[in-house]
Amino acid sequence: MASQLSIGPLPVDQAELRRAYSCFPSGVTAVCALDDEEPVGIAASSFTSVSITPPLVSVCVAHSSTTWPRLRQLPRLGVSVLADGQEALCRSLAAKDRDRFADVPWEPSEDGAIFVRGAAAWLDCSVHSELPAGDHDIVLLQIHRLTADPRNEPLVFHSSRFRRLIALES
Repeated sequence: MASQLSIGPLPVDQAELRRAYSCFPSGVTAVCALDDEEPVGIAASSFTSVSITPPLVSVCVAHSSTTWPRLRQLPRLGVSVLADGQEALCRSLAAKDRDRFADVPWEPSEDGAIFVRGAAAWLDCSVHSELPAGDHDIVLLQIHRLTADPRNEPLVFHSSRFRRLIALES
């Protein structure tokens, strides 16, 4: 007979919840655009593919973000799937107290989306819809154009650290 798993009591402790969430590795993206000729952007590790038809992805954005209100109003957003070796760049985009783009090589599209050079994939998106979810909003983004280079290994975030993928022999 199988033994029963014992889990912690409710309500869930926030520190324990963060620790549990950190057990799941995620990729890291940059969501960026030009706002009155100024680059604005955020780093987001809560990126997920959602739908093929229509082409949709999602990111989750904290209600406390002061950058998302600027980004959400723009017609196009660039989503760059960050690549291995772009850890410092990711930290720069996540900074709250300095120029996030000072050390970030980027290029704009004609529509004002910003793409990070060297990323594994670029998605040219617009906001499709937003859904309130606790202390975050789930933002669905519709993809209009894309470029991907699967040879670029992705930047991975796991257990509050950046990691590298390694291939396992089958």
